[in-house]
Amino acid sequence: MTYEFSNAPEFVANCYCKDCQKSSGSVMATYFSVAADDFKLLSGNPHPYPYIAASGNTLERNFCPDCGARVFTDKLSGFPGQVFVMLGSLDDPEAVKPPIMEIFTRFRISWTKALDVPQYPGRPDGKELSPSERQKVGAGEGCG
Repeated sequence: MTYEFSNAPEFVANCYCKDCQKSSGSVMATYFSVAADDFKLLSGNPHPYPYIAASGNTLERNFCPDCGARVFTDKLSGFPGQVFVMLGSLDDPEAVKPPIMEIFTRFRISWTKALDVPQYPGRPDGKELSPSERQKVGAGEGCG
């Protein structure tokens, strides 16, 4: 699967939410945001996985049907007009600025070190459903 975008991303984050840990198979996921109208899928048919985030927002995480890697997230009700692209899906991840924040740090694995950037135990805006509200709507413990 290949894609392109023209504008350098300004928003880059490390996310430690449980969903990012599980879907990336790692201790956290690093992603960046690009405008949806700047993101062009050039080849491949991603496999979308609909998800309800801890905020109650909906989104679709898209995986490569050939290798299974998580590539991008779109249809974000909480961030309309944006696509979150996984840094590891780039051919040259060094071309992207370092993260400007770390989110959902309450799920950080104890032996990982915090970067010298703002740290947020959940979403930076604090908009999250209570555990009982998450259960009612089937929301996970993920970002979005």
